[in-house]
Amino acid sequence: MAISETSLRDVVMMAVKEINESGGVLGEQVEAVVVDPASDWPLFAEKAKQLINDEKVAVTFGCWTSVSRKSCLPVFEEENALLFYPVQYEGEEQSLNVFYTAASPNQQLVPAAEYMAKEMGCKKFYLLGTDYVFPRTANKVLKAYLKAQGVPDANVMEEYTPFHHQDYQTIVSKVKKFAASGDACILSTINGDSNVPFYKEFANQGLTSDDCPIMAFSVSEDELRAMDVPPLVGHLAAWNYFQSVKSPSNAAFVKNFKKYCVSAGLPGGAKRVTCDPIEAAYFGVYVWKAAVEKAKSFEVDKVRKAVYGLEFDAPGGKKKMHPTNQHTLKPVYIGEILKNGQFKIVYASDGLVSPDSYSTYLWPDGNFPKPTGGPNGDGSL
Repeated sequence: MAISETSLRDVVMMAVKEINESGGVLGEQVEAVVVDPASDWPLFAEKAKQLINDEKVAVTFGCWTSVSRKSCLPVFEEENALLFYPVQYEGEEQSLNVFYTAASPNQQLVPAAEYMAKEMGCKKFYLLGTDYVFPRTANKVLKAYLKAQGVPDANVMEEYTPFHHQDYQTIVSKVKKFAASGDACILSTINGDSNVPFYKEFANQGLTSDDCPIMAFSVSEDELRAMDVPPLVGHLAAWNYFQSVKSPSNAAFVKNFKKYCVSAGLPGGAKRVTCDPIEAAYFGVYVWKAAVEKAKSFEVDKVRKAVYGLEFDAPGGKKKMHPTNQHTLKPVYIGEILKNGQFKIVYASDGLVSPDSYSTYLWPDGNFPKPTGGPNGDGSL
């Protein structure tokens, strides 16, 4: 997962540097303690214990995959510690020990599927993902949504591959047959470095976005740096931020990130790009800072309460922390891949979209599970 995760570490370190240079938090300098579980999922729990019990950290920023988050979640709940999680995920979770600064399904998955059906005219959907909790749960949401829209089961295919899968020849051949009618698309939850061989094989078999557009949920500007982009032009991705968002604050953020990468001697230097998880990781640090200053304390329970309802300016524009469910109100964007590795925004929501921690398509009665964790260990405050 280094193809995706490295930049999150880099931007968190940049935020810490900025905060320290501006006086720190409550007059204290912030010391970053970095650990690397190296995509070894059980190791995430061990490293979380190390950070909380040995290093005595006030807060943790981390995890990409949902399996890594779920591995260490029991530790954060047992210790009543805070984790800021910066990557879009499958929902079906609400822990009082996690603030989710990226998308829940109704802020990414559902709007993307709706766009493919209504704007692109797609009638057939190939759900292709990496075999772990995010893609499998995400596809449960997508299938429930598509069923509610009257899409017949025969028009929905579903397939999974392991992490680091490299050979997509057989799968793309299946896609080619599935898409022969000209009204199909792929909803892709492939994660990490497997995106490189998947898109390469897609192009090798002569398929383009005109034949079968791919809507990706884990391909951003950062992943495109490692890919041959011209064959990908026209494919799509759904996020809550793109580097191409036009605003003075975003222009400054992009410039500062490139400058930081150069000054820190990081690979890529001035060629580095920003993306949705990078922005979510970055503003998560500032949300924590604002909450600490509002609470006038580093204590977890006081900081947690201070986060609820917090409004703030992020690089991509104004956002707000939900007043009760630990998630973030964000805009929804859909972007089309350009040959320079950036995205042309083809859809933007009308303002901020409120997050659903539990999908209404999976819980139509609205009888959602109660939160977990917190100071009492039972989801209560």
